[in-house]
Amino acid sequence: MRALVVANPAATTTNRRLRDRVLAGLADQLEVELAQTTHRGHGAELARKACAEGVDVVVTLGGDGTVNEVVNGLLHDGPGGHVPPLAVVPGGSTNVFARALGRARDPLAATTEVLDSLRAGRTRRISLATASARGASSAPARLPDPALAQAAADAGAAAHPEWTEPRWFVFSAGLGFDADVIGRVEAHRARGRRSTGLLYVQEATGAFVLGRDRRDPAMSAQLPDEPTVDGLFLCLVSNVSPWTYLGARAVNPTPDASFDSGLDVFALGRTGIVRMLHHVREVFAARPDVRGDGVHRWHDLAELTLTARRPQGWQLDGDHLGTATGLRVRHVPDALTVVV
Repeated sequence: MRALVVANPAATTTNRRLRDRVLAGLADQLEVELAQTTHRGHGAELARKACAEGVDVVVTLGGDGTVNEVVNGLLHDGPGGHVPPLAVVPGGSTNVFARALGRARDPLAATTEVLDSLRAGRTRRISLATASARGASSAPARLPDPALAQAAADAGAAAHPEWTEPRWFVFSAGLGFDADVIGRVEAHRARGRRSTGLLYVQEATGAFVLGRDRRDPAMSAQLPDEPTVDGLFLCLVSNVSPWTYLGARAVNPTPDASFDSGLDVFALGRTGIVRMLHHVREVFAARPDVRGDGVHRWHDLAELTLTARRPQGWQLDGDHLGTATGLRVRHVPDALTVVV
């Protein structure tokens, strides 16, 4: 069985020694070819090539960003029999998708699980989703002067008012507050700081307390055959549950999300500090059930369109992609075969 291993050498918890041990384990049973990513989008290029060359299975060794790129390459021409199964070995800091598939957090243990599953032929089809952005700009996520940041975002949105080509995501998309927090963390990582749960908490706290959007929410959500919901500052679209993790702690605003159903959405309107702290406790609870004034939840959606009257950050699978004035997401059932 031919296997292409797409590895991200910059992944948070991956080093050369660990990579070599994972490859040695896989090579016991598979004909392994290693391809290391060198630039943004490289994982998608490698996955497209794997489809064209008839590789039997593609294995990712990296974080959720690596998985996202590979999935976009595998599904570049849409789902179908030409797409090889995907197996995931976690190598990032969070590994939401790998955990959703039931993979062990330890890469070596996960490698053993992947081999066992391949021997037994354990695969399943899962639903995914696509997202298109309107007014998309790749302006830096964080500039020293907020006024400059807003001016750059406005300029980008004016220059690019159309919807982008759909891009696949495997577990989450977001417009607004969550994307802005991710952008802040990525700015720290670009300066050499390690991504940790504490860093996310610090940036989320600063963005919420000092930010403009919770006081003047700019977003609206449009669902098929339902009234538009205005006044949102946060909107999370989920394909899995939990939505993400802080270390070992699950963050779960959409507990009913599943690969076997449509998309789940969690959105917040104007919210004060005390109420927000209450919601934070609820998403960390053993049985999360966030409700109350300003909370909006939808389950099993086929599509959703978000619009904003000023540019907002947007993200797919935890990767900040710039700013946009709209996000259109669509559920795609039975999109990909994965090794479980």
